Amino acid sequence: MRRADLKGADLRNVNLSLAYLGQANLHNANLTGANLMGCDLIKADLRNADLANADLRRANLYKADVTSAQLAQAKSLEGAILPDGGRHE
Repeated sequence: MRRADLKGADLRNVNLSLAYLGQANLHNANLTGANLMGCDLIKADLRNADLANADLRRANLYKADVTSAQLAQAKSLEGAILPDGGRHE
């Protein structure tokens, strides 16, 4: 699903674990409660995406367009690679 256009999509509670969403357009997408564990989100556009209660354990968010405020709403970021390349503890 590389470069998928999911702008504004309703993806509440969807299971996208281990999905490859590199460079995907998820601008304004509703990802509330989504399982994004191990998901590849490198360079994904997550501007204004709702990540409330989303599971981002071990997700790769390297260079993703997402704010720290959005990430703070996630259920878990354990082991995730953050946009700056650092790993969340």
